[in-house]
Amino acid sequence: MNLADCYRLLGLRTGASYDEIKASYRRLARQYHPDVNPGNPQQAKEKFIQLSEAYRQLMEAVQPSKAPDEKAAKAKSKPTSTPSGTRSPASTSAKSTPPKSPTQVKITTRKAPPIERNPEISQNDYDLKQNVYEQLQRLLRGQRFPRAITLVEGLAQRLPNDPEVRQWQAITYQRFGRHLVDTKQSDKARIYLKKALRTDPHNKALWYEVERDFRRIEQIEIY
Repeated sequence: MNLADCYRLLGLRTGASYDEIKASYRRLARQYHPDVNPGNPQQAKEKFIQLSEAYRQLMEAVQPSKAPDEKAAKAKSKPTSTPSGTRSPASTSAKSTPPKSPTQVKITTRKAPPIERNPEISQNDYDLKQNVYEQLQRLLRGQRFPRAITLVEGLAQRLPNDPEVRQWQAITYQRFGRHLVDTKQSDKARIYLKKALRTDPHNKALWYEVERDFRRIEQIEIY
């Protein structure tokens, strides 16, 4: 699901603010929650899953506010005005909350969705994940699916127990499967859609999307 679809599902214009996204999701989640739709619980459940996935993606992509960045910029413009106890770079990095290394700053202020920090992996692997994620987004947007699959499978071999990498791998398979459906390559599409489910079998949003793709295959074959 791309960001434009996420905005559309939540009834928002593209580029809506963090607060607008949050308010719209809360309103729609209450409306479509299965518990308040006993007459058609399955349809409500599917809609609720779609809304939740759209909300998750937008929350990852949209920063809550620009205020922290503005404060950081103002603080940076005052090099001679330093609080007591923060005279040396070493003491500043140890006591202040904002990270000081270029890599950390990039991670905390970038517009791309944040990468989950797994304490079991090294800093090098964390940086690798960040780099691969950004490349993967570009490849998927450009529909360069074979290259995207090669990239994410390589990362999965490096980090076989990372659930976030496994999710990226499954989504990449699903996106390629959908592309194959669009180009009427049904047999090959089935292979990659099934690989997506095997890779991340507990992802409900993924199951929903794969089921839609399989229904499209059935319709194509009928006609």
